[in-house]
Parts: sequence; C-alpha cells; structure tokens
Amino acid sequence: MPAHHAFWPKRLPYQLTAPQTSLWMNLQISALRYPQKVALVFMGRTWTYSQLQLEAEKIASALRKMGVQKGDRVVLDMQNCPQLVITHFAILRMDAVVVPVNPMNRTEELKHYILDPDTKVAVTTADLAPELAAASNALEKTQRLQHLLVTQFTDVFDAANIGPEELPETWSAWLKTVHALPMLEDGQVHAWTSALQGEVALGPVTAQSEDLAVLPYTSGTTGLPKGCMHTHGTIMHNAMSSGLWANGTPENKCLCVVPMFHITGMVSVMHATIFMGATLILMPRWDRDLAGRLISKWKVTHWTNIPTMVIDLLGSANMAQFDLSSLQNIGGGGAAMPEAVAQRLLDQFGLRYIEGYGLTETAAPSHTNPPDAPKKQCLGIPFMSVDSRVVDPETLKELPQGESGEIVMSGPQIFKGYWKRPEATASAFFERDGKSFFRSGDMGRIDEEGYFFMTDRLKRMINASGFKVWPAEVEALMFKHPAIQEACIISTKDAYRGESVKAVVVLRSTHKGQVSEQDIIDWCRNTMAVYKVPRVVEFIEVLPKSGSGKVMWRALQEAEMAKA
Repeated sequence: MPAHHAFWPKRLPYQLTAPQTSLWMNLQISALRYPQKVALVFMGRTWTYSQLQLEAEKIASALRKMGVQKGDRVVLDMQNCPQLVITHFAILRMDAVVVPVNPMNRTEELKHYILDPDTKVAVTTADLAPELAAASNALEKTQRLQHLLVTQFTDVFDAANIGPEELPETWSAWLKTVHALPMLEDGQVHAWTSALQGEVALGPVTAQSEDLAVLPYTSGTTGLPKGCMHTHGTIMHNAMSSGLWANGTPENKCLCVVPMFHITGMVSVMHATIFMGATLILMPRWDRDLAGRLISKWKVTHWTNIPTMVIDLLGSANMAQFDLSSLQNIGGGGAAMPEAVAQRLLDQFGLRYIEGYGLTETAAPSHTNPPDAPKKQCLGIPFMSVDSRVVDPETLKELPQGESGEIVMSGPQIFKGYWKRPEATASAFFERDGKSFFRSGDMGRIDEEGYFFMTDRLKRMINASGFKVWPAEVEALMFKHPAIQEACIISTKDAYRGESVKAVVVLRSTHKGQVSEQDIIDWCRNTMAVYKVPRVVEFIEVLPKSGSGKVMWRALQEAEMAKA
C-alpha cells in the first residue's frame, strides 16, 4: 500500500469512475434537478440553473448561426463574469471546443490564439474587443476571424442601481462604460443582447468522453504557447473529484475570483460547482474588501485562491467587519502559503489551508493535501486516480523516497497531447508498468509519509503571485522593440509576489542613451499581458554566452539571487 494511503480521506475511494457524458450534461442535469436554485451571483444579480441553461442554449443557437459545428475551436476571452460561464457551456452545447484566453493578452499575443487553433469565431467583452479585432485584422485575409460576439458588462447588471458594496469605486468606470463595437475586417461583429433575443434551435448533443472539449494554452521553455488537448473525459474526472475532495455538496457557496480562463478556476471551481448544482459567486478581478463583503453576505463555504489573496484580505483595515465563519474549505496553489499566514488562519478561524499542485496538462489538481491531514508548503499527495512518482530526469529511473527528481504522473485527467505538436507530445510522455506517464518538468521529492514537495523546476519559469511567466515568450515579444538587440528574462525576488520578472537588456548601439529602463517597461505594458511585464530592467553591454553561442541565463539568474 502506498504510504500516503494512511492519510487518505476515509470517506473517499482511491479511484474514481467519472461519467462518460458531455460536460454540457452537467449543466443540463443540475438545471433539471435544481431549476430555481441560484447558480450564479454577479454584482448583486442572480441566475437560477434554469436561467443559466436557457441563456447558454440561446448563445449556442447564435453560435450555430455563425457556422460553429462539432469540433470547431471558439475563442473565449473574458474576465470572470456570467457571460464567461454562459458562453463556455454554450460552446460545449455545440459539441465545439473552448479556447480560453487570458484577458490580459494584447494584440500581438492574441494573433497566436486565432492562428494556432484555426479559430473563426470568438466571444469577448467590449473592453477587450478592440484588441481581439486588431489581432484578427492584422492577419492574412484567410486567417481572420469571421465572427466576433461582444458583450458589455452592463448587459448583466443594472448599472444605475448597483451599490458600492457590490461595485468597488475603482471598477465603476470599467464596468459601467458601454463601448462601441469594433470593426472586424472580412467578418461580422454581433451584440450579446441581440444573440440572447434569438430562438433556441439546436440539434442533439453528440460529444463523447473522448471528444475534444477544451484547448487551454500553456507556455514553455521555447517558442509560442502550446494548446493542451483536454477531452470531456479528462475535465469531467477533476470536475467531479474536486468537489468530492473538498466535502462538496449542492449547498456549497463557492467564491470564484481565481480566473476561469485558467485551468484551476475553470475545472476546480466552475465545472466542479456546476457538476454539484452548487452556487458560484463571481468576482471579475481581485478586491480584498469586496471579497470580505461577499463571503459575509453570501455565507461562502468554499474558496479556492492563491496565497497572496489571503495575505491581502487578512491585511485589510476592514477585516473586523467581515464574517468568515461560514468558510469550511479554503486552499489553492500556484505559490506556497507562508507558514505564519497558514497558522493565523488556523488559530483565528479554525481553517486549515489546503495546498495543491497541478498543471494545465493535468486539468488542475494532480496532487493535493488531505483536508484532515494537510502539510504546510507541500504539494500534497497524488490526487484521486493518480499514480505519481519521482524519476531521474535523464534516465527516467524511479528514485527512492527522499531523493529529488522529476515529478511524473499518470491518470484519467491527464491531457491527450499538445495541439499540432506531435514532437512536443512525444517528449512529454513515457511508458512505465503499462501506463503512460506525463513529465511535469518540476523537480520534487517524496517524504516518508508519501507527501510530495517541490524542490526545483526543470522548466525555466517564473511564478509571480501564481501567474506563470515563461521567459522565452517574453523575450520573443521584447525583441520586437527597435532598441533591443538582445534580452534575457530572469526572476527577481519580490516580498509580495514571491517572484517578479526582470529583463537584462543589451541595447542596439544606435539607441544607447536614447532609451531608458522605464521606456522599456512602458513599451512592454502596451505589448504584453501585465503579469509578464518586467518590473525591473537592467542594461548591460553583453549577455554571457556559452561556447555554442547560447545565452547563459542560469549565470544571470544565480547572480540575481546572490543579491537577495
């Protein structure tokens, strides 16, 4: 028996048999069971399960009129809002494939999410629509979007009557502004309100467990982001098991502030909640006082987050006004929870912070801590149905307990490979004991009780408040700056974010003295998602290189760490 089974929740099986149905059926079944139950809460307004299903069917019918067919990829580019949930399930209702996109991406980055998945239809909010339209318009005529469905935030709440308790002052202009619809060259732009007025006209649901359902993108050590092929089955397993692991019931009230374009928010929060027939309280972005008010008002029971959110909430001057007594389960990942903060949660609120670990490729958790026996700053134990081991990254030989090596895992939630990247797919998997194991690229060790701990990363990646920043992607964008001859991205210590992005830059001789470090930072803010933007820029004369001419980024990284 594996050592970690001694700490396994006794109420749960080690393996889980997930439904073989389409993910759409989770919403349909919850709507049949709980038609008048609140499914979504956003800015003071609620949607019942029957309303959520109907609006998803209406948007699905609109997508059908735009030509979306089974297997087509549809871009979904939004912050957390009801329209994201509605559209996500509308795409699944069409047996099509959701391509979730980080709403912080800018025009240059967005081109890839149109080109690589061969997307012809996209859905976005009006504040982001100009960037997406500009990305499409910059492409060759045959590569452009044919349809862009645009929603305003005012489509889903009464801007005149919403109070400050639901709408922070700093968000007011952003959410209340009604934006003009952009021009889409060689395509049509559609308004969300018009789409909702149409009739429901849909065929039967035909998607099976092995059909592609979601194509989230993940970056890596080289090149552009890669699409991770997730089927209805891979997502279904973790949608079901995430709720079970957290003692979930249909009476859950789940605060959803982690982004639903990201695999954790999408699967462990949105899909898990809809599967159970529970309630999602949505926040479009983080605001600590709003989070405190929502937990208090809606009696939130479950909150998946990143540790910096908890640190921020506990630091609020209004903390004494918030009632957190309803919280039953709190946890997350992306970064380690500081031990002192975890102890305060336990001492003050009786809450054990449950840390977990997973990747886009693993449909969120591949490891998590048992709710009744968590360890601090620990990845946890292999999740339901998962066989995980530590191997030598060179030989793939399994290593004994305590030795550091690459974490690998096998299970029904593992993705089916990288979209259009057969070589990358082949290198990411290996066979052992009749199973296919995915190579995480993360280094870890297993303690004597079977818990996994991170020790290092094989992949060159920066973790800024839970956002993964891949240096190669940032470097590729920075090379577009006319003053930059070379750039190397490394991490720098950040007291709040854990890590931040630093750019070590060699300027072209023609631009020396003409461009400042702040100029580079400002340019980056207009070119890439804000979490990727270097917080620090350092100019040097030449980057260190190996005999083969490769930039020795490790030397720069080690020198940076030595300063801390």
